[in-house]
Amino acid sequence: MSDFKFTAPVIKELLDSELSERSPIVSLQDKILAIRNSLRPGQQQMADWQSGPLAISAVPGAGKSTGMAAAAAIAIARQYERSSSRRHLVVVTFTRSAAANIKAKIRKDLKKLSLPQTGFFVYTLHGLALNIANRHSDLSGLQLENVTLITPTQSHRFIRNAVEQWIVNNPERYLRLLEGHQFDGEETERLRRQSVLRTEVLPELANTVIHEAKSSGISPELLREWSKQTTDEYAILSVAAGLYEQYQNLMRSRDFIDYDDMILAALRVLENDSARRIEQNQVFAVFEDEAQDSSPLQTQLLEILASDAGDNSSLLKDAMNRVSTADSCTDAIHRVSPKLNLVRVGDPNQAINSTFTPADPIYFRQFCEECDRIERLATMDQAGRSTRIIIEAANFALKWINSQWLAATNNKQQTPDNRQVPFRLQTIRPVEAGDPQTNANPVPIGRGLELYTPRDIHHTVELLSQRVIELFGEDPTQNSAAILVRENRQGRWLGEALASVCKEHKIILYDVGERDRRSHVPQEILALLQFCDRPHSPDYLKAALEALVQRQLIPTQDLNALASLPEEFLYPGPLAAPQPETVQRAARLCRSLLRARLELPLYQLISFLALTLNYDQAELATADKLAERVNQQIAGNSSMGGMLSALSEIVSSERFEPVETEDSEERYTRRGQLTIITMHKAKGLDWDYVFLPFLHENLIPGRFWVPPQSQFLGDFTLSEVARAQIRATLHEESTIPDVSQAWEVAKNLKTSEEYRLLYVAMTRAKLLLWMSAAQKAPFTWSKPDNLQEQAPCPVFPALKRQFPEYVVNLAAMTKQA
Repeated sequence: MSDFKFTAPVIKELLDSELSERSPIVSLQDKILAIRNSLRPGQQQMADWQSGPLAISAVPGAGKSTGMAAAAAIAIARQYERSSSRRHLVVVTFTRSAAANIKAKIRKDLKKLSLPQTGFFVYTLHGLALNIANRHSDLSGLQLENVTLITPTQSHRFIRNAVEQWIVNNPERYLRLLEGHQFDGEETERLRRQSVLRTEVLPELANTVIHEAKSSGISPELLREWSKQTTDEYAILSVAAGLYEQYQNLMRSRDFIDYDDMILAALRVLENDSARRIEQNQVFAVFEDEAQDSSPLQTQLLEILASDAGDNSSLLKDAMNRVSTADSCTDAIHRVSPKLNLVRVGDPNQAINSTFTPADPIYFRQFCEECDRIERLATMDQAGRSTRIIIEAANFALKWINSQWLAATNNKQQTPDNRQVPFRLQTIRPVEAGDPQTNANPVPIGRGLELYTPRDIHHTVELLSQRVIELFGEDPTQNSAAILVRENRQGRWLGEALASVCKEHKIILYDVGERDRRSHVPQEILALLQFCDRPHSPDYLKAALEALVQRQLIPTQDLNALASLPEEFLYPGPLAAPQPETVQRAARLCRSLLRARLELPLYQLISFLALTLNYDQAELATADKLAERVNQQIAGNSSMGGMLSALSEIVSSERFEPVETEDSEERYTRRGQLTIITMHKAKGLDWDYVFLPFLHENLIPGRFWVPPQSQFLGDFTLSEVARAQIRATLHEESTIPDVSQAWEVAKNLKTSEEYRLLYVAMTRAKLLLWMSAAQKAPFTWSKPDNLQEQAPCPVFPALKRQFPEYVVNLAAMTKQA
């Protein structure tokens, strides 16, 4: 027998071994391992994902986006290794800025792996849905060139028109609402109630229920079915179903869509077997960030995409049945398939959108529970962002709130489940020694936690100003700081109060609420167009001049004097007194606007005005978006009147989203800057120093109250009762609660969310958390000078008792001063 038969395999083995040592695949494995080993334990569990479902419950500051980016890059690398197909990873997050941030991180990690920066797409949920719907427009029913996207508010004309049409079609139901609990038939009172119902109660009910039901895949017909299970005297769900139906009819007749229509359109595409296979064959997995903020329909969309093309018929059937029947949307969570290539990362304790969107944290909590049952749950509980005392304060607040909640519901002895308490019982832990994060759990500045009880809000500003000056010191460019407020009105008042101090000490004051009101673009464009349309109107001339002064295009001057005689200002006659240079500059600019109105085509006017107003890059992009929207809307009636009508509608009743050309996170967290920002908008951000003033019970957790004008209907609001009844059905409650029960549920939902909002605010701080509750504060910040005794947020006194050494002695401070 030839020796060749024995030696050839040995030689081949040695050759393979030698080649494998030089193989780029081995090198890639080493690089993957290097990235994996640079992560914390919870992040490593995400990086180790190979297939199937995985839930990651992460605490604030745990590095969710860093871990997800690394895990995504590693998953893409493994896909390169085991398959030559061009399937990609879909990464989904909540906001455009978050999408841009995670995309940059994934590219950076792919570069470390020496791989092409491809193989993945990052979307917002609505961006993903629109992408699918647009690729299959024949199935989705969305012809994007013909439809207009809106974000309707309670005052939107479609909501108002839906209310009016419902009243016409349902006179008996409307009269029942008009009668309320009691009514003596007095004509003045009848007219007052009619106004309240038409302009406040019914628009609010329509707006709430449309968002709540549509985002959960509930049709008007299904709402009517649910209404039969209730016994309230007003048949609130039936009224809501009628309003919802009218709104849908109006939207369809005018070719308008809202953001929920995008999700529904994508799901219509995925009902088709062929289209579904096409979409699924392009995706090897779906990673979702901020999963606690997803609605039921959004979750279903991701589940279908994350399923294997040949193995999801039952999953799809279940999902689509839930869209069109009375089955609970949470059924998807109870039947998590082991073949679902879906990684969901979130923190149910940071769910702060559930009282104005259907994104109830219960869905992600249940997904975590189901994944835990099949041993597919990872916990990221180590956080390096904050100093240890801040972590201790946040952990204490969470546990204290939960314990008080259970005590109040006489349930203290029971083990809480995910529906009984505001927070998931998850403790933040400091990182371990040798953690890869630089300066993890940093040394605190001062005490790290400072608790103040000022005399009033003016004293609050004094103390806050003094601390800001101390912290920024001689070189303010070294630190970042933010004041987190519950309402924009508080931010506006603080901005005015702090402006002079910040200017004196060369500290940049950035009021996000003021700067982000890029509704100034539609407003300013409307002011100039109204002037161009009616230049002889004193009101329109003054509004245009105010816009030009605001943009510093003309000098500040007495605008009332100019606007009182428009013709003399614009076209002074030979006998008129000579105009000062400042007036001449204003008149020349106004005349150039009028000339442009005559010489330019209508569709170019908005862009011209944007250039005239000297807009920056972001404002110009927003103006272009506005022009496209308006020109599309008036395509069948291209006239100045149509343009003014469309613009007026946008300004008065719609949230017009600006175009962002700069990373918002960078703008909000710049060093050398004191940022004033709402607690909601601060989510996902952090600063060296965080100030939480005005922590009062009337705002956190706040109180549910019925406006006096609508109390004739009872001691509840129709919109919140409807929301609670819908949620009870979605959450698989055995019965739909009656009005009084639903009102209590609604109160609990709001209280829970307000406490989670405070928790989010506290965990934004790295080196110092400054908290205060003044003894006197306004009952409402629309009247900040009307001070009265205000009780602190219940957590605040508890923090003072738990951490007495961090309570600042104001009397001692006064003596030192």
